[in-house]
Amino acid sequence: MNASDYPNRPLIGVGVVVFKQDRVILIRRGKPPRAGGWALPGGRQRLGETVREAACREVEEECGLWVDIVALLDVVDSLTHDDDGAVQYHYTLIDFLAEWRDGEARAGGDALEIAWADPTALGPFRLWSETERLVAMAVARRSETAQ
Repeated sequence: MNASDYPNRPLIGVGVVVFKQDRVILIRRGKPPRAGGWALPGGRQRLGETVREAACREVEEECGLWVDIVALLDVVDSLTHDDDGAVQYHYTLIDFLAEWRDGEARAGGDALEIAWADPTALGPFRLWSETERLVAMAVARRSETAQ
């Protein structure tokens, strides 16, 4: 069990939909919750760090990329209950849209693997429904600003 198991209050985390041209980066998670599954890069905010700083740091740690935060996308609640119904994980996730600035993609930190994916063909990654929704929001947001 780690420090985020069975919390006494929600923990703050960040997620980032990072675009490089027409692709988004995804990571295969190395730790619970959703260990082994594909997700957006992100993680917990540190004390004294803004959420935007946390977002940039997490992308650099997990993907080796430097990004420019473009917009706040949404705030998502991630709750996981154990078999007895107790809250095992509770995160308030602040999700951003970002554009790749520099760096070569490589898996690091909590990421086991990374992939640049077509945001309109995410089926093979079997993402959490909220992740799919956030990527769709990011695609729409980019389309709006391009017009």
